[in-house]
Amino acid sequence: MRLTEVKDRRRAADRQVFMWTYHQDLLARPVPRYTSFPTAAEFTGVVGAAEYEAALRTVPPGADVSLYVHIPFCEQICWYCGCNTGRANRRQRLTSYLAALSAEIGMIGERLREKQVKVSRISFGGGSPNAIRPYEFARLLYELALAFPGGEPVISTELDPRSFSDEWGAVFRRGHISHASLGVQTFSPRLQAAIGRVQDRALIERCTETLRDSGIISLNFDLMYGLPGQTVDDLSETLDTAVALSPDRIALFGYAHVPDLLPRQRQIDASALPGAAERFRMAEAGWLALTAAGYVQVGFDHFAKPDDGLAQAAAGGNLRRNFQGFTDDPAEYLIGFGASAISQFPGVIVQNEKNAGRYRMRISAGQPAAGRGVTRSEDDQWRAAIIEDLLCCGRADIGVLPDPRPELERLAPFARRGLVSLDGLQLRLAPSALPYARSIAAAFDPYRVPEGRRFSSAV
Repeated sequence: MRLTEVKDRRRAADRQVFMWTYHQDLLARPVPRYTSFPTAAEFTGVVGAAEYEAALRTVPPGADVSLYVHIPFCEQICWYCGCNTGRANRRQRLTSYLAALSAEIGMIGERLREKQVKVSRISFGGGSPNAIRPYEFARLLYELALAFPGGEPVISTELDPRSFSDEWGAVFRRGHISHASLGVQTFSPRLQAAIGRVQDRALIERCTETLRDSGIISLNFDLMYGLPGQTVDDLSETLDTAVALSPDRIALFGYAHVPDLLPRQRQIDASALPGAAERFRMAEAGWLALTAAGYVQVGFDHFAKPDDGLAQAAAGGNLRRNFQGFTDDPAEYLIGFGASAISQFPGVIVQNEKNAGRYRMRISAGQPAAGRGVTRSEDDQWRAAIIEDLLCCGRADIGVLPDPRPELERLAPFARRGLVSLDGLQLRLAPSALPYARSIAAAFDPYRVPEGRRFSSAV
């Protein structure tokens, strides 16, 4: 990017010059984040262990496989959090869970052993993977390597900086962990108190330095807008602080307030939450500030340095989207371990039992823990490809649908505002359509109905 362009964007950010037009009616309908299609809202108990076992048998020999390991525990529970997690304050509960997790890894590894799959990615999420002890994390790495010996995987993990220590850095160095994501959310002490996550800047700085010294080559900061009492100025100060620490990636998420689904969010003052228009301007201010700082936009809410793998995947048209969000992982087969972990295959998506107790019971009985899911018809798979292409590339071939006229009719309000265009059967999003991408994608989701479950705000 030219220096003059950087300066122009920075001046625009400082003046809060509006780059996007706010169309309230187009964002009024809550929509899914589309980390899968069909989404988790369509999961039922009709799909479970039998379908999971059958899906494992369809994995081709030598296939690239991505593994996800879920640690549903945190040292402290943040009020805003939408993750399946609980307090890591009972040692026996963690020990029992890790024993079940090890057994599940061995069980599924044995089922795939003859196929000699190649593991391209191992991702640890939660909760907070560092809610367990460093040696327990190292043991999981060893067990994964024994169960899935093929491939040279990229290994990534989410982290809570409040429970990070130098001992973790040593484990990461020995285990060749290369990617890490820090839950930062905001650097404002006032806002941290409002969401139940207090962590000072010095802590983040120390954690960042330790991770770099431990061999982390791609470091992500999770940040949030739309927090109670937050202003555009608050967000700008957090972004400036984050940029100064130079993470390779920044994910800027809009806070989703759904206390009926997540009772812990009732501790948050809903009357202080920014309105829809203000959230829209926060997202815009974030885009301006981060692109001015040299980050490349990836999808709507992710940003990466130009030399990071995520930015390179976006530039090369290889960006993907799965349950971890935007990714450069090309694997078609995702296998999840742990309570609530999701596995995805071309023809089916299955989720393990959410409750850690029921999960342990399934595994102790020698059975897969899959408890719910959804089959993916050919039509589902075509629609999944369209939605993924729209969110990742800003364009999609809708000619794969037998009759796209109903979808085009739903897109008419977006077309009238110049947000989408059609070149033959190639649907394209205008640059100004970025904040509307999920709402546009929802036009291809036949499962969405007005009286359906509540999703997060589109922006």
